[in-house]
Amino acid sequence: MSRKFNVAMIGLGFGAEFIPIYQAHPNAHVAAICRRNPDELQKCGDQFGIDKRYTSYDEVLADKDIDFVHINSPIPDHAWMSLKALDAGKHVMCTVPMATTIDECRQIVEKVKKTGLKYMMAETVVYSREFLFIRDLYRRGELGKIQHLAASHPQDMDGWPSYWEKMIPMHYATHVVSPCLGLVDGLAEYVSCFGSGTVRDDIAQKSGNRFAVETCHIKIKDSDLTAHIWRFLYDVARQYRESFDVYGTKKSFEWTLVEHEPHVIHTAKRPEPEIPEKVTVPDFAHLLPEPIRRFTLPSEIHDADHLSFLQGGGHGGSHPHLAHEMLSALVEDRDPRPNAVTSANWTCVGICAHESAMRGGEIVRLPEFTLG
Repeated sequence: MSRKFNVAMIGLGFGAEFIPIYQAHPNAHVAAICRRNPDELQKCGDQFGIDKRYTSYDEVLADKDIDFVHINSPIPDHAWMSLKALDAGKHVMCTVPMATTIDECRQIVEKVKKTGLKYMMAETVVYSREFLFIRDLYRRGELGKIQHLAASHPQDMDGWPSYWEKMIPMHYATHVVSPCLGLVDGLAEYVSCFGSGTVRDDIAQKSGNRFAVETCHIKIKDSDLTAHIWRFLYDVARQYRESFDVYGTKKSFEWTLVEHEPHVIHTAKRPEPEIPEKVTVPDFAHLLPEPIRRFTLPSEIHDADHLSFLQGGGHGGSHPHLAHEMLSALVEDRDPRPNAVTSANWTCVGICAHESAMRGGEIVRLPEFTLG
């Protein structure tokens, strides 16, 4: 029988969505849950039948039965929680971003290298059905040579937890960085970014950032490609969108402008004009073990009122793919995708991009430790 790995779920808001996935996976056992709020902790434990319930993260890490932690805490907690887990001998899966400073990213990469433990940033976009669909087209040669990549993530964060008011748009950019780099298995070499517009005074004071929108070009290492990404969090009128556009010599994929409407594929029919076609993206549950395939469907979301699902559309069915990738890496004793170095590269793109914007668009190179 394949080994079961004991996971502790850290953070039980959005993170609770992963519990039934792990409970159904043949290689996982949800051994413990952790949340600061004791009432919500007990409620979640009762709902899913989990006996070990911790309000203290240190107590989780002291539990010798825990193989890995899945961190879904607020963004400011990601780096220190990941580092403490690695110090405690636990593998780590952490939601995005890896950290909010280059130094924190460096510490995690160095700690993973030193300990030999696994680290995976749980980037939803590169396991979404849309990304898997585009990747399948690319691998089968249907797109031809990739000529350009683009991605956008406009999102109004009013009404979200208050720590978002301190966030810089490009410091939460992995949802647009990851598909551009992940499709071509590339790493960012350097960036140039501009800020545009202004946010209201209270947001600017809390975040230290005055730009309403940040827009960045990424030079992809060892390639002739660049990618264009942009982000905002406040004070711009635009429906939520996590888009990913790919332009190839044979076919190009463009994300719909309006959520829940069909995406478009443009096919070259030379010498005739390109032909646009609306497409319905299929599900990719067949890539998963049968017991967790159902979790790609929106009907399996148990907290559909959570803001990440109201605005995010269920993250493209990515959750079971993320859990399966981490568990497969543990079973096969290999690096998960993305591993620590790749996660650091994707995260540092945004950190370097904001630095570039503050310098009026100057080129900023990615740190060496993120380049493989």
